[in-house]
Amino acid sequence: METIQNIVEAIRRSRSVLITSHEGPDGDAVGSSLGMAAFLRAIGKEVTVHLADPVPELYRFLPGAEQVRSDIPDQDFDLAFVLDVGEFRRAGTQFGNFKRIGQTVNLDHHLTCENFGSYNLIDEQAAATGLLVWRIAKAYGFRADHDTALCLYVAVLTDTGSFRYSNANREAFEAAGELLEQGGLNAWFVSERLYESQPRKRLELLAQALPTLEFIRDGQAASLTVTLDMYATSGASAELTDGFVNYPRSVAGVEVAIFFRQLEEKKYKVGFRSKGAVNVAALAQAFGGGGHHNAAGGTVDGTLDEVKRIVYQAVHEAAW
Repeated sequence: METIQNIVEAIRRSRSVLITSHEGPDGDAVGSSLGMAAFLRAIGKEVTVHLADPVPELYRFLPGAEQVRSDIPDQDFDLAFVLDVGEFRRAGTQFGNFKRIGQTVNLDHHLTCENFGSYNLIDEQAAATGLLVWRIAKAYGFRADHDTALCLYVAVLTDTGSFRYSNANREAFEAAGELLEQGGLNAWFVSERLYESQPRKRLELLAQALPTLEFIRDGQAASLTVTLDMYATSGASAELTDGFVNYPRSVAGVEVAIFFRQLEEKKYKVGFRSKGAVNVAALAQAFGGGGHHNAAGGTVDGTLDEVKRIVYQAVHEAAW
């Protein structure tokens, strides 16, 4: 609680604030960043939100998404919030090289998060980084307006898999209720935008990915693959693969799902999802990555066959 009070006092002292999150932003990264921005603007702060990669199309309905910058203006900032990055490098080189910041606040819920901030609020029990933003806003004495509530609600909703994942704890449900009530949100409107408005090309990409489904370790692990050729054929982008890893995880008997996503000719992003029996954050660390007990990722160099051989071997050797 002392850390939160220190952050609240830092906010009170600040005038200009910079907010950033990790490359390849997901719902929690976007929702927590825009939710923090909405809260700070509501209390009179000058706010800039910077993301190294564009806001995914899925989340562009959120208030403030159109104001997110790919660059950082050449000015001094009293305070910077770095949200959900796990590792400082994941905020991108532009932010990493930017020095005109008074103090930095690191908010995160990754098991492997680094303590790089002037203040570090890291809670692996938090279901989403958006919940840490909400803790701070409440400690400030803030009652959520519509924009803040909508962004933070999306952060919580997406990072708990619509409250289906094991991280959907009491705080997540209570915060969702508070945000819905205080912000006057329509839960169906949010669900419709997130889950009932998929671009056609996402389904066309999924149609190519599903035949790559493979099972290993007697059906306890399964994988799905997306290649650069599939992007070219479908016209889809990498951001539309969000959630693909949940298809192999949904199979009965599968404890670990693996998603191979091609980045370059001989480079693959490898995502892991667990149903709870296996700590996939430990798996991901072997590949220069990290994450949560049930959701993590890393990067592996090589051809697809080489990458699969390396990753499958690690999965076979993992403690179950």
